[in-house]
Amino acid sequence: MPKRILALALALTTTAAVPPVRTMYNDALAREQAVRSALAAPEALATILIDVRAVVAAYESVVKHYPASGYSDDALWNAARLSLDAYAKFNQPSDKDAAVRLLNKLAASYPTSKFAKQVPDQLARINEGGSEKPAPTTSAAKILTIRDIRRSVTPQAVRITIELDGEPSFHDERIADPERVFVDLSATRAAPPLVDKTIRFESDDDVVRQVRIGRHPNNTTRVVLDADGVGSYSVYPLYAPYRLVIDCVKGQAPKLTADAKAAPKDPAPLPSRKSTSEWVKAYPSASPRATARLADAIESLPATPAPTPMTAAPAAPTTPAATAMTPPAKNANGGFSMARQLGLGVSRIVIDPGHGGHDPGAKGKGVTEAELVLDVSLRLQKLLEKAGMEVILTRNTDDFVPLQERPQLANRENADLFLSIHANASPNSGARGIETYFLNFANNPNAAQVAARENAASALSMGTLPDMVKAIALNNKVDESRDFAGHVQHAMVDRLRTSNKGLKDLGVKQAPFIVLIGATMPSVLAEISFVTNPQEAKLLKSNAYRQKIADALFNAIRKYQTSLKSVQTVAHQ
Repeated sequence: MPKRILALALALTTTAAVPPVRTMYNDALAREQAVRSALAAPEALATILIDVRAVVAAYESVVKHYPASGYSDDALWNAARLSLDAYAKFNQPSDKDAAVRLLNKLAASYPTSKFAKQVPDQLARINEGGSEKPAPTTSAAKILTIRDIRRSVTPQAVRITIELDGEPSFHDERIADPERVFVDLSATRAAPPLVDKTIRFESDDDVVRQVRIGRHPNNTTRVVLDADGVGSYSVYPLYAPYRLVIDCVKGQAPKLTADAKAAPKDPAPLPSRKSTSEWVKAYPSASPRATARLADAIESLPATPAPTPMTAAPAAPTTPAATAMTPPAKNANGGFSMARQLGLGVSRIVIDPGHGGHDPGAKGKGVTEAELVLDVSLRLQKLLEKAGMEVILTRNTDDFVPLQERPQLANRENADLFLSIHANASPNSGARGIETYFLNFANNPNAAQVAARENAASALSMGTLPDMVKAIALNNKVDESRDFAGHVQHAMVDRLRTSNKGLKDLGVKQAPFIVLIGATMPSVLAEISFVTNPQEAKLLKSNAYRQKIADALFNAIRKYQTSLKSVQTVAHQ
């Protein structure tokens, strides 16, 4: 028995020494920046390869200990690129072999990663450098053209849109001192008016002061955003025409201490939530992949306890007592979903203002759906952020985002909830009211009609039907989405009834909305009123009514949040 206890203690000591995944990744990233500076020096000696390979090993350690983390595919990609650059500099076969091994592992282990689709191109370039099987020459490859770079500004963010004549491979990073975000676009060149150009902006409060376009080896174009005060950023593609969008969300830039300024500068990834479970950090290398996924998910839970209900009953007097966790409320089906069994909470939400850009949505007298729902979404964002939640918008300007891209963005951001906000329409001007949808097959003609209207902007073809039917059938968040929809519907009806005397409660419904397909978190679509009803359209034009809608959605999110986790203090019997 003592030997077993000693062995267990040694095991715990060993695993506890492994830092959290974000710390490991950022440490490797900082070391890579220092190594790259030395590697790029003309007088660099081959001895630098020792440091290069140590950084590669640090990246691989991230993948070893946290295989299910969102950092792991980035780690493999960075390690492979560093190995390739080292091979290009010193022509050591071991570095080439390492790059091939890392790229193949990335493609096999993380096929849905944004980097996975770039692996064939990278491997082809390696083959060009001396493999037995030659790849097409660079001169034969199509070089894409950067046609335009545009900027749009809102109170919350700055969007930089890069328009090209095709879809390139790209790599993005954020680095400090000075703060900037850059995107490397492979096999591209800038149109003549943009070559080596610096685009400066005059606004004093703009977090992106200028954009620089530069040329790099191997037909790579680097677009640099000189940034100041960016809280987070995201990069994603749009199609028809192809655009690469960089959203820089305004936020408090961290202040560096003297020690931090002396240390290697650390790129700041998107903000993530703090760990609430110290034991997860102590056991990061549990061997089963499922356990690693669970640990990584739990590490991303909010640091603060779930908020108290909006209206709480007075606490009963207690004697010296122990605190106890009471189980969360059962869902609408009378059971406990996996989220409730695991005690998961909500701290990050993606708000999706419907339509936008060339798709204005439904139109009423003096009100357009796209403008209306964006305004409501921005109001809701302020309320949620004030309450301490992290909020990401699929769009914060009047731009079009394809329906299928919106839930994918929520997945990339590891959101806990997805709320798509829309306004209803009907050929019958007397139709009015509020309804809320969750993803499933439509079970009545009205729901099917609403889905057909909201899905009209989709560019998907009939060939995708089997996959979409399968995705709907395998949706494992139906119960939680139904519950979330119930909270949304009840809160909106309750809050808006005083202003909208003829308000109709159209209930919670189900339908196959494309904007909800593929979301890995509870997700609903709210139809907040009818823009085609004269009375409701008049209300929807007023700031007061829009604010009440935002207040109602905020209350719904808070109440759903509270329903998942509940803590009570109980006295000893």
